[in-house]
This record gives sequence, C-alpha cells and structure tokens, in this order.
Amino acid sequence: MTQVLQALDVAAVRGWAGVAVEALAARRQEIDELNVFPVPDGDTGSNLLATMRAAVDELSRDPTGDGVTSAAAAAAVLARGALLGARGNSGVIFSQVLRGIAEALSEDAEQSPGAALRAALRRADVLAAAAVSDPVAGTMLSVLNSASDAASECDSDMLGDVAAAAAAAAACALADTPRQLAALAKAGVVDAGGLGLVVVLEALLAVVTGAPAKLTRPAVSPPRDGQTLRAQREAGSPEFEYEVMYLLDGLSEPRAAELRAELARLGDSVAVVGDGAVWNVHVHCTDVGAAIEAGVRAGRPHRITVARFTDQVGERAGRSPRFVRPRAVIMIVSGEGAAELARGAGAAVVARPGDRLPGHDEVAAALAGTRAGHVVVLPNDPSVTAVAEEAADLARAAGQQVVVVPAPSILAGLAALAVHDPQRRPDDDVVAMAEAAAGTRAGALTVAESEGLTWVGRCQPGDVLGLLDGDVVLICDDLATGTVRLADKMLSLGGELLTAMLGVGAPDVLGEDL
Repeated sequence: MTQVLQALDVAAVRGWAGVAVEALAARRQEIDELNVFPVPDGDTGSNLLATMRAAVDELSRDPTGDGVTSAAAAAAVLARGALLGARGNSGVIFSQVLRGIAEALSEDAEQSPGAALRAALRRADVLAAAAVSDPVAGTMLSVLNSASDAASECDSDMLGDVAAAAAAAAACALADTPRQLAALAKAGVVDAGGLGLVVVLEALLAVVTGAPAKLTRPAVSPPRDGQTLRAQREAGSPEFEYEVMYLLDGLSEPRAAELRAELARLGDSVAVVGDGAVWNVHVHCTDVGAAIEAGVRAGRPHRITVARFTDQVGERAGRSPRFVRPRAVIMIVSGEGAAELARGAGAAVVARPGDRLPGHDEVAAALAGTRAGHVVVLPNDPSVTAVAEEAADLARAAGQQVVVVPAPSILAGLAALAVHDPQRRPDDDVVAMAEAAAGTRAGALTVAESEGLTWVGRCQPGDVLGLLDGDVVLICDDLATGTVRLADKMLSLGGELLTAMLGVGAPDVLGEDL
C-alpha cells in the first residue's frame, strides 16, 4: 500500500526534481518531435530536460541537505539552477515556474499543505506569463493556467488531492491546445512545452502519492514530415532568423524593463527574467550584434548562445527533419572560461559544475540538441569518457553518427577543436582531431597540501609542484619560477604551440613571466 505525503518537505522536493528529470529524459525525443511552436526547431524536450537537469545539479551540490532545511529553500535552489541553466524559450518559462513555487512556499510556512501547493501554482502561473513578451493561448502557459485554476478550485486541503486536480487539469488543457492554436491543429500535434509541463506535474503527483508516474499520451500524432513543421512564430513575425540568449548580473528591475523594451524593438519572443542577482535574457531577432550590444549596455553578458532557426528547421529538400545540420562538435568542460573558449571555437558545450560527472542523459540531450547527423564528442577528462560513450550509444540507436575522441584534458580538447574542419570528410576530420589530442602534452601547476614522495623527490606543504601529463616533474618554491621551468621542460621535447590557461586564483604576473 502506497503512502501519500502529507506535506512538501526537503525530501519531497528533491524526490520530485529527480523523478521529473527521469521522466523528461524518457520522453525527450517524443516532446522534441511534437514541437512546432513558437519555432519549429524540434528541441523543446531537450531544452526542458537541460533546464531541469541544471536545477537538480544546483541542488545536488548540497547532497546531505545540511544547507537546505526546508521545502522553500530547496525550491529556491532549484529555481536558481534553472534560471542559470535555462535553455530556449521553454526553459526560460519553466525557470519561472520553479521560481514561483519557491516564492510561494517561502511566504507562509503556516499554511496547509494543499494551500501551499495552490499558492505555489498560482504564483508560478503569474511569473511564467510575465516571462513572455506576448503570451499566446494553446501553449505551456495555457496548460499551467489550467493547472493553477484547478488547484485553486479544489475543495480539499490535502496535498495529494490538490496535486491530482492540477495534474488532471493540465492533461485536459494539453489535449485542448490544438483547438486554441492553429499552428498545432495544422501539424496535428499538441503543444510540446505543454506536454513537458504535464510530465513534470505528473512526476510531482507520483512523488506525493507514492504511485508510479502516469504516462499521459497525446491524442494526436507527431508530424509526419518536415512540411507540417512550418509554423508561425510567437509574435507572428517570420523575419527573425536567430535565437539569442545570455545571462546578466546585477540588473535593477527598472533597467531590466528598459532592456525588455529595447529587445522588443529588435525582435520578438523577448524574455528578461531574474531573481534580483542573475537575469536570463532571451530574444528572437535578426541583428544578433544589436541584441548582444543591448546586453553590454545593461551589464556584462556571459554564457552567450546564438542559434539560427534555418539550421534547426532544415528546410532544404531531401534533408531529414531530425538532422538539420551535417556536423557538430560537443565539448564537456568545467569552468565558464573554458566553456567560453569552446563556444568561441564553434563547439556546443556540456558544462560540469565543479568535479561532478555529467549524466549520460545530459550528454544525450546535448547530442540531440545539436540536430546534427555526425557529432564528435570531446570529454576532456578520462573519467568522463565512459559517460560520453554511454550517451553516444543512445544517440547511435536513434540514427545519429557519434564519435568520442578520447581527449584527456581541456588543452587536448582545444587542440582537437583547433584542427576541426567541417569541410573535410568526417572520417578524415576525426583522425586529424584524434591526432591533435594525442599529440598534446598537458602541464599543470599546483600547491602541495601535505608532505609526500614524488618521482622527483619529497615535497613539503606549500611547495609548488609542476605536473606533466599527470606526473610530478618538478618541485620549486614559487609559482612564477615553476611556470617558466615547466614551460621549458615541456618545450625541451619539441612543440609548435604553447597554450597557457590561468586558473581562477592565479596572479596575472604568471602570464607576464611566461
């Protein structure tokens, strides 16, 4: 006999987030194939999964729960993770759903569990609608609104009853989306973002009731060919060719409103949402430079991503609607500096928070999100290679050609990326990238924390250690000396290019000395 939860606590929020990730991963491809609105790019499922995964990653940084002592605190951490990692229009909207839940749970700790969930869904409804420049009926927003209304009208104060009412209403609203939006009716599908939200609400119901998650199946079929995927965009304008996203720190609400207005003059589907500290910016436009410059005037944009819709839709005759690009490269990296280098060189990025290994479903979602027929994955860490291979197997089963080049370090990965040539035959290109990675020697400097015996002698706490391909090759007194000595040792074996990456705490003088 299953036990129904009487209240949302930390364990329940953690459990819901985990089940939601699993459910979205299981149905990612299905949701992707339904997508026609606001842009028929086939990545809504991948974007929702990546956003929810970013939220869970943020929460998993406190695995014991010592720093998260309430459901409201756990929801707030999820909301921040989703905001920082939101992907696409659907991801931005969903980050505000989590933010609304967190805000409502923190406002009144004395309310009944059912009332708390009602308030959470109501606040999520308000913030999600506010995140979109021009809300449209028949979308994820309509599904959320129906769930919120049903929760508000539920007579019971039991958590399970309110969750059941919300999930049932969301499923009914999803079935009604083709009657609200002509683009969906023409393609014969329900709204992809709406289905994603239903999956998440059904995950919540499953955690609350202890029963297996219900599997709502759309009553309509996915589109049969690329012709049905040509739908109007959110603001009804076909002229905007790019999706631009970036993060901004420290905006005031008045300045955020000014940025919204400025971006609205450049394009449509504008969203500028934040938690007061960090803001996520999203716009569909033609002038990419102007959209980024608007962010520069407002602050310092980072994690900038640009996608061209024609690359995603793939309208050229004879091209499979699932794979709209011939080639892509994915790099798995730690640190925003490395991620920016990879993106600047044309790679898609799977970011690793700290030392956490990425999940194979996270890498699989990134593979699907490239919409490329042939993808090279650069894991940049031996411990990540197995995860990358597991994700590659899933992608290969779906018809995608994936090659994992075993780059052992970020420097080897960058070397491989530097010789990548999309005009070469794929097999020849993979060979060139693998040779570049294998031919790269990686050195590092670190400070010893304890006494120990190395290949070059005994080190003491505070000694600077120079490592070459993982082995200690020198011990010295200071970083400046160690930097030059390690570079000399590496180049004594020959080489044509030396690349130096300074760590977060490294003084600028190291680069100058080198």
